[in-house]
Amino acid sequence: MIELKKVICVLLILVMFFVVAGCVQPDDTGEDEQGIVEEQNELASQREFTVSQVNLAVELIEEEGEQAFPQFREKNGQWFHDDFYIFVWRNDGIRMVYPPNVSREGQDTSNLEDFNGKPTGQLFIDIAQSEEGEGWIDYYWPKPDETEPSNKYTFIKAASFDNQTYLVGSGFYVNDYIYTKTLEDVNYTRFGNISVGYLIHPAKVDRDLDIDYSFTHVIINAGKSIEPHRMKNPEVYYVLEGEGVLYIEDVPFELSKGKLVHIPANSKQYTENTGDVDLVIFVIDQPAWAKENEQTLE
Repeated sequence: MIELKKVICVLLILVMFFVVAGCVQPDDTGEDEQGIVEEQNELASQREFTVSQVNLAVELIEEEGEQAFPQFREKNGQWFHDDFYIFVWRNDGIRMVYPPNVSREGQDTSNLEDFNGKPTGQLFIDIAQSEEGEGWIDYYWPKPDETEPSNKYTFIKAASFDNQTYLVGSGFYVNDYIYTKTLEDVNYTRFGNISVGYLIHPAKVDRDLDIDYSFTHVIINAGKSIEPHRMKNPEVYYVLEGEGVLYIEDVPFELSKGKLVHIPANSKQYTENTGDVDLVIFVIDQPAWAKENEQTLE
């Protein structure tokens, strides 16, 4: 098995290759460059919004104390709408405000752990009691009505009223803003002794990624091959494991771990696994792979 971290590193390198190769050069006005910045700002905006709302909630608590708590529970109000809410704990871990489920208020959450056993409860308290009195923490927690965990990013800040101290927080799920996927999440289609699965394809995700390429994870079993075909678009092969031969216009190119080969558009191509283990490759298509762009050859 390939170490996942190495796979992700390779993926990032190849993404940068295609982004750089395919991007539009900015014009003299700088409008394209500004457009890129704006596209990257959705995550930053959510981060800034979370900090600003927590800061305002802290100010309210420091003015009104627990008299402010009912405001945080008002559905569709400033503090509780859509997936956003403010929560409040005492610094000993007792949950004081939890709008999604008020029945859990009053519980001791100091020993709260995330899906991976990360001591999030104690870390929340540590952040509030730190010299800075505020900070971010990431952990894995299921989204509402889901059982599988997602990466959540939460801002914590200390507040005080009279002799009582609190921690105030709010967070968001980062994969609502950044698309991520691992090989464990890939659904494969079997073609004989070849398995094909998309790590990313703009037509196979539930959001607009503003990309025009696809990354396919292909596994060719020992002694098997990808039959001759022709793609209207160029492709890039990057070998993760195994060895074989890629033929482009019947000219052989040896494949081995770490080898990258660019296949020009409209080229006859086929691949053979000449080793005794699976030949595992990333196949990159730009534009993204489409059935109408592939022609099977005799």
